[in-house]
Amino acid sequence: MNSNQLPVNEYSKFNATYIQALENVELFEELEISLHDFIRFVQNIPMDKFDYSYAEGKWTIKQIIQHIIDAERIFAYRALRISRNDKTPLPGFEEDDYVNNTDAKSRSIQDLLSEFSAVRHSNLLMFKSFSDEQLRRIGIASGHEISARALGFLIIGHLKHHQKVFAERYL
Repeated sequence: MNSNQLPVNEYSKFNATYIQALENVELFEELEISLHDFIRFVQNIPMDKFDYSYAEGKWTIKQIIQHIIDAERIFAYRALRISRNDKTPLPGFEEDDYVNNTDAKSRSIQDLLSEFSAVRHSNLLMFKSFSDEQLRRIGIASGHEISARALGFLIIGHLKHHQKVFAERYL
């Protein structure tokens, strides 16, 4: 399935920012392509930038990478629950609390990228294991309806959003 084929009633207006920014990408292909593109992108960032934040109170690049990993895990967990027809509403999460309770600043970039790669490979296998019916299932997350497949596109769009922020504000 391509991102431009995803009906807008399968995700919230908030998530539309991430999903509609994607340019007609196929879910499984782009989960893999964006993994490799992101790793290459990060590996080309000068070492002195990883602990830099562009303003007081803003996250460092290492903290954002940890945030990307955490958010991807949460989005994938939601997709799993929804694909399995779990009708329990899933709560939101406070991203600042997550970032403030990591030790991302002391981690190496290679360690963060290895974790990101492992999480993404696992999620790619999970999304590929879903049937079309499971991908179309809709549940409630953060108080809004969302499908399992929309969560896959959200994973991609969220990553691309932060990659763009890196390029515009950090580099």
